[in-house]
Amino acid sequence: MTDPHVMQSGHAPTPFTADEIRDGCPPGRTIRLLVEPAGAMPFMRVTRFVSGDAEGAVQEAQRFSVDGEPLDEPSQGRTTWAGFQSHASFPAEATTIDRETITVPAGTFECLRYTVRTDNAIDTFWFATTLPGMPVKMLSEQDGEITFTMTMLENTVGSA
Repeated sequence: MTDPHVMQSGHAPTPFTADEIRDGCPPGRTIRLLVEPAGAMPFMRVTRFVSGDAEGAVQEAQRFSVDGEPLDEPSQGRTTWAGFQSHASFPAEATTIDRETITVPAGTFECLRYTVRTDNAIDTFWFATTLPGMPVKMLSEQDGEITFTMTMLENTVGSA
């Protein structure tokens, strides 16, 4: 029997399987993030699961200023559950996985912290064990400088 957390040979196990992500992302789940790219204005991104089926989900996303003003029109796209899972599939030799409790505006979470090292870059992802799907925090570094952070501000499950 193969491990459903391992998507391909030579890759570390993902924090969630496609089925766990499907179960954790029902229509109406809404995630509000603070995105802070180095050298650019920070913004909020709101992602809402519009619909889902056995194979995947339709999400709606929109960017807002930190003051809540829309920066663009909402856009929709469909992704398979395996596609969502693949976003956290990293080469095993470049990846360390540790447990860590962190606090972000969305709450305090027991996380699996994935640290992925490639060349001069380090990407760190904190996946809350109770929130299948995207990380509650992400940090990217290049040559020792922080180039990008993403922090979950809010996670709600409501009606689609």
